[in-house]
Amino acid sequence: MKMNPLGRTGLTVSELCLGTMTFGTQTSEAEGHAQIDRALAAGINFIDTAEMYPVNPIRAETIGRTEEIIGNWNAANKGRRDEFVLATKHSGEGSRARNGAPISSKTIPETVEGSLKRLQTDVIDLYQFHWPNRGSYMFRQNWTYDPSGQNKDETIANMEDCLEALQKQVDKGNIRFFGLSNESAWGTAQFLRISEERGWPRVATMQNEYSLLCRLYDTDLAELSVNEDVGLIAFSPLAAGLLTGKYLDGAVPEGSRKSIVSDLGGRMTPRVHGAVAAYVDIAERHGLDPVHMALAWCRTRPFMASAIFGATTMDQLEVALGSVDVVLSEEVMGEIDKAHRAHPMPY
Repeated sequence: MKMNPLGRTGLTVSELCLGTMTFGTQTSEAEGHAQIDRALAAGINFIDTAEMYPVNPIRAETIGRTEEIIGNWNAANKGRRDEFVLATKHSGEGSRARNGAPISSKTIPETVEGSLKRLQTDVIDLYQFHWPNRGSYMFRQNWTYDPSGQNKDETIANMEDCLEALQKQVDKGNIRFFGLSNESAWGTAQFLRISEERGWPRVATMQNEYSLLCRLYDTDLAELSVNEDVGLIAFSPLAAGLLTGKYLDGAVPEGSRKSIVSDLGGRMTPRVHGAVAAYVDIAERHGLDPVHMALAWCRTRPFMASAIFGATTMDQLEVALGSVDVVLSEEVMGEIDKAHRAHPMPY
């Protein structure tokens, strides 16, 4: 398993990160614990979760359940907590946590303490803001994104308020490092500027959606990542299962994400079918598993810290783990580039 630096933290993380957002819905606690065991045995040292998980669907009554499942594993495996970097997230404004309250110095202490308790750990290695209070162009909102209604002074004041509150959590030993999720280049640059001016926690990572089908990160954020050592932790590198090919020709496997969320969060568009078919065709013609190709491609990106994959079954986990042995040829990379130009941003 290749290890990559986690920003400027001094930590290194595995090229694959175990995602847990289905722990408590599609994935039972016993299966979740088995996945953690198998992932650690395979060399993964990075586990990502969030206070709002599980999803598919998101329910107010299940918020925190995924953290509890991980916490129960921690309690049953005392002495193993230092084997992995544990990341979680504070939901932004409008979530079902705290009645949709925005991230602020008022919410951060209670939210951190809640995650620590559920996770049954003394420290959170990477604490992330799940999305900005002011909104985001992620989650298919890029098509109609309009920042003209933002109040810059209020945004900056909130960033300062939050970073100061995070520093207090660092001082207490509750969190080690700070990351963002679903942020923009401008927002990340402001956090970096403020932290460097005030000596508060510096952005270490960015967790945004990124895959062969979703490459918004390739321009401004890529430049920021490389120059500021803010590594991308890519979520949905398999495009919610689309890049496995399992949904081709209208198939909807029982128990799959599409069987629960029919539009896959806005990813099911008329153009996505041709894009998926093009990538699956490349993989098959070169004797590659489409999952392996998609995850191995992520590894080639110059800004990639780790790719978060989720598995609802152990069989899916084993397939994903097999990607670390795959190196894509120049021919495959060239064909991927051609497919991207022919099918840009299909959703």
